Amino acid sequence: MSRRLAPLTLDNLADLPDQCRRCVVWELDAVAARRATEVGDTAFEKEAWVSATLLEWGSCGRVAYVDEHPAGFVMYAPPALVPRSLSFPTSPVSGDAVLLMTARVLPQFAGGGLARMLIQATAKDLTRRGIRAIEAFGLAAGGGLADRGEPSATCVVPADLLLAVGFKTVRPHHRFPRLRLELKTALSWREDVELALEKILGTVRAPALTSGA
Repeated sequence: MSRRLAPLTLDNLADLPDQCRRCVVWELDAVAARRATEVGDTAFEKEAWVSATLLEWGSCGRVAYVDEHPAGFVMYAPPALVPRSLSFPTSPVSGDAVLLMTARVLPQFAGGGLARMLIQATAKDLTRRGIRAIEAFGLAAGGGLADRGEPSATCVVPADLLLAVGFKTVRPHHRFPRLRLELKTALSWREDVELALEKILGTVRAPALTSGA
């Protein structure tokens, strides 16, 4: 069984799961995402965002393959390029950090080490580019129902799983705490964090196409 990682580009964007390929929860603000859904061009908007981000900032994700079959992915970008990042009550993301937007390992490939590969590849990429940390908005356990105007919870990684692999809470919140991982920590992960990583990337639900607002 062969495994490899590739930078996310326009050429392999179609290798993302279909729902993720058409999801613009992170890439557009709530109003623009709603309009894109109404006219049915979310896939176009996703492609446009990836294209613009590649030109302005560079690589914004990794895609994992097992025997040349798409098996998982991770996406990340500076918060200034992620309109929805400002919708969280614990925003903004720190100025020295990149935002972990979303990540998944397909269920049939869980347990094979892809989770660690994806996150460590992200850490190595960002370290080479002079980035110090990754931050993410977590979904707190028992946080209650979404308030009007909040992002869809289906696109947010559970906070307890982020904590399990070394993220630290930098701004508490009953629903959407903001958490941070220093990149040097991610680069030194050992085998014993593999299970927690698989939980993070393997249990995140397929994202909704629009905001939960």
